[in-house]
Amino acid sequence: MRVLMVSDVYFPRVNGVSASIETFRQALPTEGIEVRLVAPRYGDEPQAEGVTRVPSRPVPRDPEDRLASWTALREAVLEAAAECDLIHIQTPFLAHHAGVAAARRLGLPVIATYHTLFEEYLQHYTPFVPANWLRALARRLSRSQCNALDAVIVPSGAMRERLAQYGCRVPVHVLPTGIPMARFTRGDGRGFRARHGIAADRPCALYVGRVAFEKNIGFLLEALALARRELPDLFLLVTGEGPALPALRRQAAQLGQGEAVRFIGYLDRRHELPDCYAAADCFVFASRTETQGLVLLEAMAAGLPVVALAEMGARDILAPGRGCLVPGDAVPDFAAAMMAVMRNPALRLQLSAAARDYAQEWSDARLAARMAALYRALAGRKVRIEAPLGRLDAAGE
Repeated sequence: MRVLMVSDVYFPRVNGVSASIETFRQALPTEGIEVRLVAPRYGDEPQAEGVTRVPSRPVPRDPEDRLASWTALREAVLEAAAECDLIHIQTPFLAHHAGVAAARRLGLPVIATYHTLFEEYLQHYTPFVPANWLRALARRLSRSQCNALDAVIVPSGAMRERLAQYGCRVPVHVLPTGIPMARFTRGDGRGFRARHGIAADRPCALYVGRVAFEKNIGFLLEALALARRELPDLFLLVTGEGPALPALRRQAAQLGQGEAVRFIGYLDRRHELPDCYAAADCFVFASRTETQGLVLLEAMAAGLPVVALAEMGARDILAPGRGCLVPGDAVPDFAAAMMAVMRNPALRLQLSAAARDYAQEWSDARLAARMAALYRALAGRKVRIEAPLGRLDAAGE
């Protein structure tokens, strides 16, 4: 079976959508699914088998992203889809319109993964527009796009509930992105610390992800400042890039934490990032808008204890016995949880073992099998399916 994925983003752009696409592209062939992909060209990326790049230009005020040529995208999607059994859209911009148009013309089933909760994001980037207007616009657009499809995939139960509130009438399947377990179990933490000048015995908390306002990283800086009153050697490592970086650098300085925070930028996912996870003592995460929280699972796969807020999609991952502490949504509570992990080696070992065991339930192979079953159900009917293909619980069953 052949499936065409269509996306407005892909590597070298680093984000959760790119990671999800790549994880399924690598895992699905073992289930007999050949995946083809149409995505923007960012520069001089090498040609990759099964990937068609289309010309694009930087998005105004957001040079990390690209706006594909509509004509080139539409033609590339139509040509690639002609040899496929199903179209899987990954983003709601031009890729959505090109994917739906090709599916209707060729009579193919078309689905989309709803990766991002846009009503919570837009207000950070267009603050001059009333927030209630933006939320209403995001909900209306999401409802319209979802109802033009044969089915929708979401990475968490919270996202399925939100789409139901929007008025989505097509089947919605909870199917998270899996974790390539082997990649995150062999990190060289000692080597990473040596390369980046971090003392081997310094307690280190880690955040991985886009450095954006909606990630609530400022909350982590406040918790760090409070925790360092009792643990003055505590260190926070922030990986990734994004529009909030200048503001967070200023906040760290204003809190007197400039020496205790390192903004390290993007890391290579295959080598440097696993080493980075292995170098930390705990993973910290305070986003309230995650549709899944893939980095939480990556950290757990690496055996890293997690301290995080259980909001939105992260609720499907975070629970007692899963290698994590879930404090209340207040800076003092979060700081206390960080200190508990850092001060108690026995607790760290207990959480680490639980995290590794739990992460196995989210392996890429396991979730790729679920995705393949959904693809085959849809492609076999060639029409709208009447009911979801079972309910996927938080562990991927």
